[in-house]
Amino acid sequence: MEEPLALHPVKLYVYDLSKGMARRLSPLMLGKSTAPPAHPSRRRRRLPGPRVPHTSIIVHKDEFFYGSGGISSCAPGGTLLGPPDSVVDLGNTEVTEEIFLEYLSSLGESMFRGESYNLFEHNCNTFSNEVAQFLTGRKIPSYITDLPAEVLATPFGQALRPLLDSIQIQPPGGNTFSRHNGQS
Repeated sequence: MEEPLALHPVKLYVYDLSKGMARRLSPLMLGKSTAPPAHPSRRRRRLPGPRVPHTSIIVHKDEFFYGSGGISSCAPGGTLLGPPDSVVDLGNTEVTEEIFLEYLSSLGESMFRGESYNLFEHNCNTFSNEVAQFLTGRKIPSYITDLPAEVLATPFGQALRPLLDSIQIQPPGGNTFSRHNGQS
């Protein structure tokens, strides 16, 4: 008789990189608010209004994220960003830590190298979405993944795109992920 596989909780940490500035500037520059939609069946804490979201995946007692330095890890909430502004429960996974770390290693050598980072098209939210689907079969909320396209669809977003394309984000406080020597 087979033993049941252990279930491991998977969470999405959502940080506001603008620290509230997006809330004040969004209507003026973009002509609309970028607040996440209200959903009556969800009772988790939401950020008050617009934000510039940075996301990470929490699984196997660590936080994993992607930035211009590649894939990094730390203890949950261990970057200089502090505690997350909101937490989304993505469900559970049967993926073992060993298999997950092998998967991250392959991502770090292919799709999610540091030099592949792009603020609008290949960022921390792209990484979180990819990893969430691998672990749980579920995507992260669309109000996060759709935001770059919404910003770029505005005249202000188009005007700022050359500047914004040059921005590299790497939250301080994490350790660059390396499978060869654990989470170095």
